[in-house]
Amino acid sequence: MAIHYHCRHCGTNIGSIEQSSIHSETLGLHKLTEQERQEMVAYDVSGNIHITAICEDCQEALERNPDYHQYDFLIH
Repeated sequence: MAIHYHCRHCGTNIGSIEQSSIHSETLGLHKLTEQERQEMVAYDVSGNIHITAICEDCQEALERNPDYHQYDFLIH
């Protein structure tokens, strides 16, 4: 099982964790609301977990340009 992080705005692969067993508390997933969990966490048929987050570049772009929050996808 692997955990893959992808940016929700640009699609960049942020990173992956290759681990056979890990608790959701370790990842911080237990702090998400049910709606956040549905929007951010997906499972594939192989048992891998895909988590959408935000990369540093998109975070910086959003901080510099708050009006970008209206867009789902950013290109940088």
